[in-house]
Amino acid sequence: MSPAETLLIPRRPVRSRLPEPELDTTPENFACEPWGGMVAAETATALVAASHGTASPGGQAAIRGLVEAVARHRPDLAVREAFVDVQKPDVPTVLAGLREETRVVPLLLSAGYHVHVDLAEAAASSDQVSVTRALGPDQRLVKVLAKRLQQAGLRRGDRVVLACAGSTDARAVSDCETTARLLSAFLGMDVAAGYISAAEPELKAAVAAEQARIARRRLAGRHARVVVASYLLAPGYFASLAAGCGADLVSLPLLVPNEEPPKDLVDLMLDRFARG
Repeated sequence: MSPAETLLIPRRPVRSRLPEPELDTTPENFACEPWGGMVAAETATALVAASHGTASPGGQAAIRGLVEAVARHRPDLAVREAFVDVQKPDVPTVLAGLREETRVVPLLLSAGYHVHVDLAEAAASSDQVSVTRALGPDQRLVKVLAKRLQQAGLRRGDRVVLACAGSTDARAVSDCETTARLLSAFLGMDVAAGYISAAEPELKAAVAAEQARIARRRLAGRHARVVVASYLLAPGYFASLAAGCGADLVSLPLLVPNEEPPKDLVDLMLDRFARG
């Protein structure tokens, strides 16, 4: 079998036929909730995409590409870019220049200090401003992670580690653990989480633990490798640390400069805007 034939094909969920409704017991005033894609964004007409910020020109370009793609999909919205750290303009400055009802969409993969404190405080200054959920956990992020792993060359029998930025906020760590479980279910493979900063297990330790598991089952898994899934939005300092973690393969971040942003990420941002 050629190497191309051994690349992992993510498992597709089985779709079951739903039972027919019991019409004689259905109330006359029964109303189905509309499809999520048709839910209106109330009266908000401005979207502020708030990312962490990075000194990496490639990372800046990748995130800007996502924001511009969202603006192209929703020309009726005033779409603005803002940052919670490293780059300017910061979120309060951008909000001060907007007069319409505004929703801040955190371009953050988990809900930690920046979401619960920085963005919440920025929004508290006006009753016209609200903050949505962080991007993750979400199945659409899992699909992009799986695509990046496949591009990196993931094979059955490999060991997968999800490389997360890390946080001192237990809620953010819990979000990452949830994403690891979702990715495991999607791939049909075990996925361990490792953290680049502020949480345990540290990424290099998580990679070493998987390498030790492979060594203990040498005959059964002699061709197995440790593959890291970069659960990072874009290139930058943390992505460079993930690349040097000692794994056999490390996938690209979710966003890549000079590449059209994945449609799943554009849809996810607009869904957060619509649903809050």
